[in-house]
Amino acid sequence: MIVIAHLSDIHIGATPDAVARADRVMRYLDALPCDELDAVLVTGDIADHGLAEEYEQAGKVLASRHAVLTCPGNHDVRAEYRRVLLGEPEPRPGPVNQVRRTSRAIYAMCDSSIPGENAGRLEEETIAWLEGVLEGADLPVFVAFHHPPVTLHSPPLDEIRLHRPQRLEALLAGRTDVPAVLTGHAHTPAATTFAGRPLLVAPGVVSTVRLPWEGGTTLGNCIDFDLPPALAFHVLDDDGRMTTHYRVVP
Repeated sequence: MIVIAHLSDIHIGATPDAVARADRVMRYLDALPCDELDAVLVTGDIADHGLAEEYEQAGKVLASRHAVLTCPGNHDVRAEYRRVLLGEPEPRPGPVNQVRRTSRAIYAMCDSSIPGENAGRLEEETIAWLEGVLEGADLPVFVAFHHPPVTLHSPPLDEIRLHRPQRLEALLAGRTDVPAVLTGHAHTPAATTFAGRPLLVAPGVVSTVRLPWEGGTTLGNCIDFDLPPALAFHVLDDDGRMTTHYRVVP
């Protein structure tokens, strides 16, 4: 059995309590009475403005007894992300793609950000890189990135989702070694499918998005900063079945 904790959109620097909210989630994970977590995934928007000091704070907050893996979102800035979070003294250009391996699974942390834009796209470099990760895989591969590649029925979010997902869809279709695709960006927990695989969206930590039937029809009225932060636990059992539990952290 593989158990993954999945959170997203901590947006350090966005609000006065962004650090405290992220810290609550991470301390909750550290206080779990078992060591069953294979990894903690944070799918983007680590910083709100992409500033070095925001990443410095994020590095402290995300420090954990568990393995913590991240990928960038549309609010992140690649150069500062690489320099501060990844420790690259001379940051390389291009998307920030990372593959991490544990004894149980492989995590392909993809960069779906487009510098200067809110919507997302997986560049050809990223698709080629992911293809190489999948070709060489001998364990289940969880594919994670920031922008959901499908409509989630929230107009403000759907306008800035992952654009041109067809190449990714073709790459993943029929692959039983990819248990799920994991994303963030939506600030709302969601579960659907993509390329015949489960698509599991983490709730937001800094805020929650109201859906249209809750009054969230525009970017200006859909964001709720009062609801508590939340995260997801994804479980892959020995029969290959995915189960997701969403947990609020009061």
